[in-house]
Amino acid sequence: MAAALSNLALALLCLLQAGAQVPVQPDLDTEKFAGDWHVTAIASNCSIFLKMKDGMKSSMAIVSFTPEGDLAMKLVLPLMDKCQEFELLFQQSGQAGRYMGAQEKRNLCVMETDYSHYAVLHEVQHSEAEPSTALQLLTREQDVSPQLLQKFMELIPTMGLTQDMLAILPKSDQCTRDMS
Repeated sequence: MAAALSNLALALLCLLQAGAQVPVQPDLDTEKFAGDWHVTAIASNCSIFLKMKDGMKSSMAIVSFTPEGDLAMKLVLPLMDKCQEFELLFQQSGQAGRYMGAQEKRNLCVMETDYSHYAVLHEVQHSEAEPSTALQLLTREQDVSPQLLQKFMELIPTMGLTQDMLAILPKSDQCTRDMS
């Protein structure tokens, strides 16, 4: 039992250290980053995601920033033949591009973006029951180039995830009319 607990503690320490070493987009320009994004690919070790990933479709993320510099994200997801909206607020953590969940124990990092075509987000959920990591590929258009997808896939193992945790989300126009 003691060995299992020490292994768990070591695994959690590794996760926390990995989270601290996640690269961030230098000098994130929030004005350029704000706007509409398509969630086109996700890799995550979250058990709920892994059960649902094969039935998921591309969703929308509408990003804005508060006057205080916090990141607000409205997600519009096609779930069970209807569109579900979720609103998340991430507080600025002191470094541009790094944010902390306002209500949940969640960290969000904008790892890389060119502002006009793609962004890669890294998210860690600090749950006592099941901590999880996610890597998301956001694109301004639903079409994603093979080169960009390859670049995203090469990032997956560097974040402690595996290819079987990847979902390349099929295009969906189901919820684009619900964006506001």
